[in-house]
This record gives sequence, structure tokens and C-alpha cells, in this order.
Amino acid sequence: MGKKEGRLPLRRRFIQLFSALLYNAYLPGFAKGTIYKGAVKGVCVPGLNCYSCPGAVASCPLGALQNALSSLPHKLPLYITGFLLLSGLLLGRVVCGFLCPFGLIQEILHKLPTPKIRKSRWTRRLCWLKYGILILFVVALPIFYAFSKGMPVPAFCKFICPAGTLEGGFALMALRADYRSLAGMLFWWKTLLCLGILALCVFLYRAFCRFLCPLGAIYSLFCRLALWGMRVDESHCSGCGRCVRSCEMDVKRVGDRECIQCGHCARLCPQKAIYFGKETKSCEPLKRENPL
Repeated sequence: MGKKEGRLPLRRRFIQLFSALLYNAYLPGFAKGTIYKGAVKGVCVPGLNCYSCPGAVASCPLGALQNALSSLPHKLPLYITGFLLLSGLLLGRVVCGFLCPFGLIQEILHKLPTPKIRKSRWTRRLCWLKYGILILFVVALPIFYAFSKGMPVPAFCKFICPAGTLEGGFALMALRADYRSLAGMLFWWKTLLCLGILALCVFLYRAFCRFLCPLGAIYSLFCRLALWGMRVDESHCSGCGRCVRSCEMDVKRVGDRECIQCGHCARLCPQKAIYFGKETKSCEPLKRENPL
């Protein structure tokens, strides 16, 4: 492995901060309480970042996917499908670990000094919930309303997304007094849900990513195909299982569908057998591995 590949995960926090600032670089929006609507807004960023955030310069892939599905059967979702395929094939859940601003927010909250809930067989079972949310709220409901009602309903953004509430709803309410009078039951439901998720993230590492995020569910489908990710040099692996035990995500092996490719395991591996690279072996079972 090259030195650059091995050291890249060590710079993850800088990349996370840079991505968050880049996604939300429209500074006049924070001053005026307005939403950027320029030409770049038609382009998606790979991570979860609300379209309605005053600083957002581009679109969220989940919002774009729901809006595209709401346009069926008159318009095919070619752009967003191609974008997700490209992001998944190149990076997979590297996006979750490096390029998602809401993931960064969750990690910061988890650093607060409180008792923590450790992963278990129950958290692993709850990880399947995000696939149900993907199928129902991101795919099924937008298509249902498109065909039966002839109207766009981005159900996940409308009813669940805490990133939209935090980055868009709270920010616009704070900046625009005229918006506050428009707040109804839906806004208060999303406020309660958002605060509940953020509070849970204090005690449970990246709870939204693990259990509720449909974008992470999409990228997890590419774990065997993604070009970049955490790799294991099996010729150096001793099978001690420290990588799996030390990981706060619900992984069963390095690089599986729950792995966000953060590189924490590479720093702890006593054999230095884990690295960030381009080989396509990330989802193969490790010999002599001893997972929880």
C-alpha cells in the first residue's frame, strides 16, 4: 500500500469540515435568510445536505431522487440515478464517513461526556430499519402520489429528515420572522423528531446513520463494488478481531455494508494490515476473524 492511501483516513476530520463548508458556501443566505437558486443548485452533492439550508449551493441526492420519482411517468430519473450510481461505484460509504455534514454533526454530539450505549445484536437488527425507510418514504410514497394524485410528495424530506429540519427549518425560522407565523403541526412534529434524533446521537454513535438514513442504505449496496474504501492485507492479518470490536458501527467485517470507511480500525490494527485503497476485496470475509 502507498503512504498516501494509508494516511488518508487520518485527515478525515479536515475533509468533513471542508465538505460541510463547501456544501454551504452561500454566505449571503445566512445574512438574508434566503435560499440560493442559481444554476449550481441543479447539481447534487454526494452527502446529506438540505436543499433549503440558507447556505446550500447544491442539492441533496435524496431530495433530488424523490422529486424525480414524483415526476413519473412523464420524466425518467436519469440524472439522479446516474449520480448515485457513480457516487456508489467510486466511493460507496466513504461518502458517509468523509463527505456528509450531518454525519459530522452526529460525531460532534457523541463526543459530549455522557454514558454511551454500546453496539449489540439489537443495534445490528435496527440497522435494517433504514432500508425500510428507503423503500417506503424515498421510493414508494413519492411514486404513489405521482401516479394516484398527480402531485409531488418528497415524503422523507417532508416527514422525517432531521438534516432538513436542522439546516433548513431551524435556520430559516431564526433568520425570517415572517416564516415563524407559518409553522404548523408538521413543523413541530419534525422539530420533536429532530431533537429526539440529535439527543439519541449523544448516547449512541451516529444513530441516524446506523438506523434511519436512506442515503447510507443506498451507498451500502455498493460495498462490494466501490472503487475506494478500507482494505485488508490478509497476508498480514492475524485474525485478532480488534478491528470489528473497536468499531462503533455495526460491522461484522472491515468494509461491509455498515462500514463508513472512517479508518479508525486502521489506526488500531496491531499488524498494520488495514489501509485505505482501491483493491476490490473490502467485503470478503477475513480469515480467522473473531467478530462480536
